[in-house]
Amino acid sequence: MIILFQIYSFIFGCLIGSFLNVVIYRLPLKKNLVSARSVCTNCKNQLMWYHNVPLVSFLFLKGKCGFCGNRISWRYPLIELVTGLISIWLFPDNTEITSLGLYVFYFTIACIFICHLFIDLDHQLLMDSLNLYLLGLVLPFSVLTFAWPHWVIGGGIGFGFPLLVTWLFYKIRGQVGLGGGDIKLYGILGIFLGPTGIVFNIFLSCFLGAILGLTFIALKKMSREKPMAFGPAILAVASLQIFFPEFSARLQAFFF
Repeated sequence: MIILFQIYSFIFGCLIGSFLNVVIYRLPLKKNLVSARSVCTNCKNQLMWYHNVPLVSFLFLKGKCGFCGNRISWRYPLIELVTGLISIWLFPDNTEITSLGLYVFYFTIACIFICHLFIDLDHQLLMDSLNLYLLGLVLPFSVLTFAWPHWVIGGGIGFGFPLLVTWLFYKIRGQVGLGGGDIKLYGILGIFLGPTGIVFNIFLSCFLGAILGLTFIALKKMSREKPMAFGPAILAVASLQIFFPEFSARLQAFFF
C-alpha cells in the first residue's frame, strides 16, 4: 500500500512540478498563473492538453514543440522530475494526519525554494509574493512549535543584520549590497531556523556566495561589475538546514 501511495506521490509531484514551471516563467513577467493557457514561447501556438503531460510529453515530442519544432528547454522536464522525486522522498511511511501534514508543509517549502532558485537565476529577483507565501507557511508553524525567543529573535536577526550591513555598504560604497528579496528571505528563514540557525545560514551563504563569485570571475564567466544572484546560496544552505538537519548540525559544529 505504501508503494502505491509513493507512486501517487511521484505523479502528484510531477504535476506540481509542471505548475512550478508556469510560476517560474510567468510570475516575474506578471502574467496570469491560472486561467491563461500555455503557449509555445517561439511560435505562440496554444498547446494542446497532451503537450503538457509531465515528462511524458517531452519524451514523446523528443524535446521539441509539437507545432514549430523549436527545442524545448531541458529545464522543464528536469523540474518536473526533481519535484516528483522530492515528493517521494518526503512522503511519510504512514498515512497518519500529522505525518501527511508535515509532508505537505515540507514539500511546499521545497516547491517555493525551486521557484525562488530559478527565478533568481533568470531575473536576479526573489519575488515578494513567494516570500509572503513562505512567511504564511513558516510563521504559524514556528509560533506553534517553538518558544517565542526562537522565532522572534531569529526573525529579528535574519531581517535586521542583513539590512544593517546593506545600509552600511550603501553608505560607504554607494551601492546596494543585498536586494530587498534577499533580506526578506533571511528574515523569514530566521523565524523558522531560530537565532543560531540564521546566523549560521548568513555566515555559510556569504562564504558560499563569495567562493562561487570568485570562481566565476576566475573562469571569466562573470565580471566584477556584474551583480550575481545571491538567492541560490541562501536557498542551498537553508535546504541543507531544513532537509538534512543532522549533516547541517555537524557542519555547523565544524565551522563554529
